[in-house]
Amino acid sequence: MKVKKYMQKNKKMQLALQMVSGYGGEFSAWRMPGTDPAAYTNIDSYVERAKIAEKGKFQMIFIADTPSLTVNLGPQTPAFPMDPTLALMAVARETKHIGLVATLSTTFNYPYNIARQFKALDVISQGRVGWNAVTTSDPSAAANFGVKVANRKERYDKAHESIQIVQALWGSWESDAWTLDVEGGQFADMDKIKPINLQGQYYASRGPLPIPPSEQGQPVIFQAGGGDEGLELAGRYASGVYANPYDIESAREQRQAIRQSAARFGRKPDDIKMFAGFMFSLASTEEEALNRRKQLMSFNPQEIPSRVSYLGSMISLPLSVNSIDIDKPLPPGLLKNAYAQPMDPRSPKALKLLQRGLSVRDVLAHGVINYHPVVAGTPTQVADFLEEWFLAEACDGFSIVPDIAFDGVADFVEQVVPILQERGLFHTEYEGNTLRENMGVPYEYGMRELE
Repeated sequence: MKVKKYMQKNKKMQLALQMVSGYGGEFSAWRMPGTDPAAYTNIDSYVERAKIAEKGKFQMIFIADTPSLTVNLGPQTPAFPMDPTLALMAVARETKHIGLVATLSTTFNYPYNIARQFKALDVISQGRVGWNAVTTSDPSAAANFGVKVANRKERYDKAHESIQIVQALWGSWESDAWTLDVEGGQFADMDKIKPINLQGQYYASRGPLPIPPSEQGQPVIFQAGGGDEGLELAGRYASGVYANPYDIESAREQRQAIRQSAARFGRKPDDIKMFAGFMFSLASTEEEALNRRKQLMSFNPQEIPSRVSYLGSMISLPLSVNSIDIDKPLPPGLLKNAYAQPMDPRSPKALKLLQRGLSVRDVLAHGVINYHPVVAGTPTQVADFLEEWFLAEACDGFSIVPDIAFDGVADFVEQVVPILQERGLFHTEYEGNTLRENMGVPYEYGMRELE
């Protein structure tokens, strides 16, 4: 009945493919058979995955980013591509419909540079670009720019200034300023291309930007920060929000808070979409999917002790590789004292799996300590998870992360997408030519009027 209810409303979930560094969501995926170990520098691998996602009618690809090295490159691959906007540029030339969204920090980039990069890419891609505007609090990133991490208030104050200046620069050409009057000798009407002359506490720009509007006016703004400050930023400016809830209840609360924030600033709640992070490992059986994840775990055995200890803290037990056999179920006498830590939404799933009699290694393979919810199983199990969250109004769509990119993207498109389409939960054709059309969010041009 719930499916019919959504079909009557003509509501469909939206999908974003989160592109990591060319390998997948697990940083040891570069060692899996079939993976190109040098995919990090092979831009064709990014283009290939994007084309597969476009075949599956994904609304967009999404590239997160932090301007620093955040992992140990001894055993692991980088967390992000070499440069998100350059990767999207390559993808833009080889695709026609899929949206192209990348993160760029409002803390360590001047608004003029942000506006120019994303507006140029938006015009080149014919209106398919989005900017994920985030503040940055990583000390290693700050060190790369020779500064210290600013406090939270300053970072968000800078973000508001940055976004407003970027929007103003995007709109510094009137929509009909580009005349291309060959006979009259007028390339553009300079009376309709004006400086913006904005001055804030942290940023300023004269403008104008020497780039006309794209087919969608200007790039779509996304946001990924949390807390009250993040909610305000999303409610004022964003049309999309990348979120990381781990259970349906917290996801619904976060989505509702985002929609209420949009309404507070005079916007329609449906004009802002929340994408929940989700990771998957696909196989023909759940056992095969778990074996796939256990193979990934085996590449970094040095991480196992800390993972076992962390799992123990989630269920309130002092677990260690020296005190238990991680390839067997927990002894009943020990398990009876376990309880899920109320402050960690991942804990109930971990405890439930242990109570089912799974070994500690299998529980870890289920991804219970991962940043995103994980489903290791069949295409139907993955589709069931996505359907449950969507019908519960926990999100408007998902930012999906395959465990291993080289086969995970194609497997999802070929095996999961048809199930979602058959259930009436996902579209079968693109709604339009621009990212705004395919997201179902309004046309925008220039700085939004603030309530």
